[in-house]
Amino acid sequence: MSPARATLTAPSPGHLRNAIPALGLFIAIRVTCVSVLLVWSAFADRSAHTLLAGRWDSLWYVRVAEFGYGFSLHAPDGRDLSSMAFFPLLPWLEEGISFLTPLSPADSGLVVSALASVLAAWGMFAVAAQFYGRRTGIILVGLWAALPVGIVQSMAYSESLFVALAAWALYAVLNGRWVLAGSLACLAGLTRPVGLAVSLALVVTAVLGATRLRRLLPDIHDRPMRMVLGCVIAPLGAAAYILWVGRQNGDPLGYLDVQAAWGNGFDGGIAFSRFVSTGVTGSPALWGIIWPAIIALAVWPHWIGLKQRQPPPLLVYSAAVTVLAIGAAGYFGSKPRLLLPAFPLLLPLAIVLARCRRTVVVTVLAVATAVAALYGAFWLHGSGPP
Repeated sequence: MSPARATLTAPSPGHLRNAIPALGLFIAIRVTCVSVLLVWSAFADRSAHTLLAGRWDSLWYVRVAEFGYGFSLHAPDGRDLSSMAFFPLLPWLEEGISFLTPLSPADSGLVVSALASVLAAWGMFAVAAQFYGRRTGIILVGLWAALPVGIVQSMAYSESLFVALAAWALYAVLNGRWVLAGSLACLAGLTRPVGLAVSLALVVTAVLGATRLRRLLPDIHDRPMRMVLGCVIAPLGAAAYILWVGRQNGDPLGYLDVQAAWGNGFDGGIAFSRFVSTGVTGSPALWGIIWPAIIALAVWPHWIGLKQRQPPPLLVYSAAVTVLAIGAAGYFGSKPRLLLPAFPLLLPLAIVLARCRRTVVVTVLAVATAVAALYGAFWLHGSGPP
């Protein structure tokens, strides 16, 4: 019996009661990391609130929430940085919450991130528990919470909101709920450009469902019209925003110009590999060695996931997120943050740890949490954005 069909007779891993241990673990890790940040900030005479809600991208989201689009900043190097680079769902929510409550848009962003991060943890637990068991789902949530860049999950950034929508979209498609999956993918596309990775996962899964490989997901071919509708809805959010930006700029591809001004174009990973080779060797002489190594490191977890029979939507989604993160030409320090949504990459490790003794699991998560807490606090006290 396939995992998807098993849920017809067993309690769904998506039920809140089943997810409580995973959510408790997630909250405990995140509270630990934020607490370390608070202590660090106190000793550094800095405001943790400002670090979490009032710097870098957070400021841009707040500007959109307060004044709408159209704001631009003339950088010292001559570039015009436009607020249109930031997708609208998070600032819309910030604006809505601040209108309905006494909270400022910045504080509303923290509330959205806090709630969305818990929903994201719940969604990835549901996905992992359905196919690999409850213990694997709990460990996956713990690993994601304790990533070195996990502090972003507690910032007024859009990552937590995006991962919540992506995780539940993947869970929906894995259970044959195509219209819901497409709707969530549409919202993910209004959150970040990488939302197209969710749409791609749906489309590829639908194609597989119409072929001999549909045996991997027996339920997905039972509702062809809903499948088509879900795939049509999925990319509409990202497409609508990109076309709107193009109309504002008088060029259908105007969004690409906006991103180019920020230095966030797609170069296939050339800038990334050059940075690594220069940083390691002091010169680009070993570029030809470093670049294949980067590709191997990016491909390896997907290969392991394929051997562990990860469902196709997860493989496609994580591969797309990885390609977009590594292939982006932007600020190198943001690469780990761009990979944060690719939670299926942690599944191979979660599966292995699920077979280990509890002491091993506790030790791994404790060490990871300590590293995440210290690194997150150090990172936010630095000069560059995450």
